[in-house]
Amino acid sequence: MARWLGVDAGAARVGVALSDPAGVLAMPLETIDRRGLDDLAVAARLAGLAAEHQVSTVVVGLPLHLNGTQGAAAQAALALVEHLKAALGEGPAAPRVVLQDERGSTVQAHGLLRQAGRSSKRHRPVVDQVAAVVILQAALDATSKEK
Repeated sequence: MARWLGVDAGAARVGVALSDPAGVLAMPLETIDRRGLDDLAVAARLAGLAAEHQVSTVVVGLPLHLNGTQGAAAQAALALVEHLKAALGEGPAAPRVVLQDERGSTVQAHGLLRQAGRSSKRHRPVVDQVAAVVILQAALDATSKEK
């Protein structure tokens, strides 16, 4: 299995996570500061990371409401996905893009950071990366259960 990239697409920051080469464990990679960047620029950065790390799949978190419906944040994530698909290109070598329900991922990320002993003030720079890890790990775990 090739590496996978996980994405937590927020309005201010985009957290990015990367799997190990075996596709078992998700790890934080980076946070993209969206200030001054449009979806095209963010998609280009994500496509660059996908190429650099030779990923086969990009998992993008879909921020649904608790009742499962889509709101403005989900629509924004879907718009980014369209730009990302274009930036990744087409063909058999292009990574596939899949959506992962991310309800609760940021809350879970804050909890993990508290458990690790990080103060709440120090969460902001890394919470999006940890949320991306939560999203990616959920997708990896679901894939391993299917096998």
